[in-house]
Amino acid sequence: MDKIRFATVWLAGCSGCHMSFLDLDEWLIDLAEKVDVVYSPVGSDIKEYPENVDVCFVEGAIANEENLELILKVRERTKFLVSFGDCAVTANVPAMRNMIKGTDPVLRRCYLELGDITPQLPNFPGIVPELLDKVRPVHEVIKVDMFLPGCPPSAPRIQAALEPLLRGEQPVMEGREMLKFG
Repeated sequence: MDKIRFATVWLAGCSGCHMSFLDLDEWLIDLAEKVDVVYSPVGSDIKEYPENVDVCFVEGAIANEENLELILKVRERTKFLVSFGDCAVTANVPAMRNMIKGTDPVLRRCYLELGDITPQLPNFPGIVPELLDKVRPVHEVIKVDMFLPGCPPSAPRIQAALEPLLRGEQPVMEGREMLKFG
């Protein structure tokens, strides 16, 4: 049997979902026998998202131009996409900046009003990605095949979602253990 081409992506978020993924501990050895990790901030050093990915877990919200560009590429090149964790599912904490309408007030607050030694707005095109006017959950920008909530989802929940996918089956997303937020 061919291995599944597996990827994980980290957008605007804290990396807690990826840390919870690493909490799969010994099961990661079993997983490694069934997947080729073709892209991941914690499982590879590949810089360009590849073609023909079977399953991708996307952590984080879409907050800047770099996130937007990557998520569009991910959807185009991925067969089954999982919105992974509360930030991807709802935009959660990264979306708190949506209360401060627009990017200019956010940048001014962060870099000028709260700046300590040399307050200045970041302006490094190509290095610092431009913020989007609004932080969005993944499903508002692209089609999502499955939602895996949690902040972060627990390792057992991640495993329960992954095991059926490895068999080519749809995970059963029912009950508190699989659907609880937070």
